[in-house]
Amino acid sequence: MPRAKRRLGQHFLADPRILTRIVDALAPGPQDTVLEIGPGRGGLTAALQARAGRLVTIEKDRELVPLLHQRFPQITVVEADALEVDWHAAAGPAFLLTGNIPYNITSPLIDKALTPPAPSRIVFLVQKEVADRVTAVPNTPAYGALSIGVQAVARAERLFTVSPGAFRPPPKVESAVLRLTPLDTPLVTDSERVPFRRLVVGLFSFRRKQLLRGLRELTGWEAQQVGDLLHRLGLEETARPETLAPDRFAGLLRGLVDGGWNAR
Repeated sequence: MPRAKRRLGQHFLADPRILTRIVDALAPGPQDTVLEIGPGRGGLTAALQARAGRLVTIEKDRELVPLLHQRFPQITVVEADALEVDWHAAAGPAFLLTGNIPYNITSPLIDKALTPPAPSRIVFLVQKEVADRVTAVPNTPAYGALSIGVQAVARAERLFTVSPGAFRPPPKVESAVLRLTPLDTPLVTDSERVPFRRLVVGLFSFRRKQLLRGLRELTGWEAQQVGDLLHRLGLEETARPETLAPDRFAGLLRGLVDGGWNAR
C-alpha cells in the first residue's frame, strides 16, 4: 500500500461513518455522475460507487492510480493534476463534485469548482479554518474576501467537523465538511466576476481603512466622487469592508462601473 506523501498534502480519511456522512451530504443518485478529486486509497470512492450512477476520479499520485484501477475497474480514473485538467472533459456537462482535497490548494480548487458552468452540488472536506472563512457572516473575525467571493455565487454550509484521528496519517488541524450549492441567480454575472474579485480583494487589503479612503486608493477617484457614490448607495463613508454583506459589494461594483471605473 503506497504511503501518504507530505508533498501532496495526503491525509487519507479512514472513518467509515464520516465517509457515509460525506456521501449523504452530496446525495448522489443512480442518475448522477460524480467527480471525485483526490480519491487516494479509495475510501470515499467505495462509498460513492455504491450510490452514484457514474463515478469519475482525478488522482495526481501515479503510485495510487494502479491501485484504484485494480480496486475499482468499473470507474473512470484520470491521472492528472485536478487544477490543470478540464473537469467537464473528464466527467461530462453535468456532475456532482466532491473530494478530501489537499489543504494547500483548497482556495484554487474552490474557485475552479465555482467557475461556470459549475457542478450542481459540491461537497469538500477542508481545513476547518477554511470552512469557517467560507461560511462567515459580516462583522465576524473570519469574514473576508473568501467569504464574499464564494457567497456571491453559492450557498455555503459548514456541515460538521472531523477530528484529526479520522485520518491516516492524522493532520495537525481539525477539518470540516463544506457544502456549496451554486445559486440559481448569482449576485454577480460571469462578466462581473473578475472586477468583483478585484474590488473585494482590493478593499480587504485595506481592511482597517474606511470605505471612503479604501475606494479612493483602489480607484484613484477624488474623495467627493467616492463620497457621492457611497451616499447614493446608502453606504457610510466610515464603514469598513468587513461590515458589508456580499450583495452590498455587488451593488458597489455596479455603482463604480457606472461611474467609469475600469476594473480590468
